[in-house]
Amino acid sequence: MPKIPKSAAKTFHLHIENSSKRPALYQLQAITMAAAVKRHRELSKRLKVTIGWDGDILEDTIKTADFMINSNPPRERLRERAPHLKWIQTTGAGIDGLMPLDWLPTDITLTNNSGAHGDKAEESCVMALLMLQSRLPEIIANQQTKKWEQIFTRPIAGKTAVIVGFGDLGSAAGRAAHKLGLKVIAVTRSGKAARPADLACKATRIDSVLPKADFVIVTTPLTADTRNLLSRERLDLMKPTAGLINIGRSPVVDYVALCEKLDKGELAGAVLDVHGPEPLPPDSPMWTTRNVIVTPHVSCDDPRYMDFLCDSWFDNFARKLAGKPLANQVDRKLGY
Repeated sequence: MPKIPKSAAKTFHLHIENSSKRPALYQLQAITMAAAVKRHRELSKRLKVTIGWDGDILEDTIKTADFMINSNPPRERLRERAPHLKWIQTTGAGIDGLMPLDWLPTDITLTNNSGAHGDKAEESCVMALLMLQSRLPEIIANQQTKKWEQIFTRPIAGKTAVIVGFGDLGSAAGRAAHKLGLKVIAVTRSGKAARPADLACKATRIDSVLPKADFVIVTTPLTADTRNLLSRERLDLMKPTAGLINIGRSPVVDYVALCEKLDKGELAGAVLDVHGPEPLPPDSPMWTTRNVIVTPHVSCDDPRYMDFLCDSWFDNFARKLAGKPLANQVDRKLGY
């Protein structure tokens, strides 16, 4: 942690804004913040903290707030309403819901909660890969219809996973695949990726690696470049024995085409944790699509989510006091 200058004694105002409509996991409640304050006593001495719900005290607090933690920051006339605001921390890692960032004054830093998802995402990918390799979606479907069909499969080691996006989630997926003995090909904007990737290619060359995939794992943020990246035409490049896992964002994949291919047996199976809309409505064809396991956006988060957010925020606060660049700064052009 950077050293904090002792000379500056200013107290900063941090406002935390919650939404009662969000699951409790994503609410930064007073008890959680109080525990974080105890873990970061010296830094906390430099803070005045307010906590609001559904905008109940927002207009008054943002008049003096220096920093804000908020999943959905106020956008209209932000600089006028919050003249001292210097830094907004989102509670999530993805910021596609905040794009474009033309509402954000250029002198306000935006950081996200990247890094909170790695451990759980890795476990979830291990589970999903083994389910697809064992053809568990098909076995579950047979159970629902009381059909006894023995499906025998080989061990998973030696197969190939193509991972679309190789940030926090992608690296976690890569670790999961590597542990199981898979070859890992990372698809990234730059065409570069660190271990555990065995190979990497640019997103513009994704067509060259999709035919090699036994599993495609989608972890990329949603941006203008990644929307519909796995289009119908690209899904057609995948082997009929291949499976797809999506723990990133649903609009990256053409779900209509995906469901059609699964129903026709042109893909082996899918584990989908992200959907549009959420909650998934009862009449969605996803519920009845052949060989799909639907999970309700739970693959990457655990009950320690807000503890991680608090600790990373305090680490960044120390950086700010020391005049150091903040971690997890969002690139306004890239959108992550």
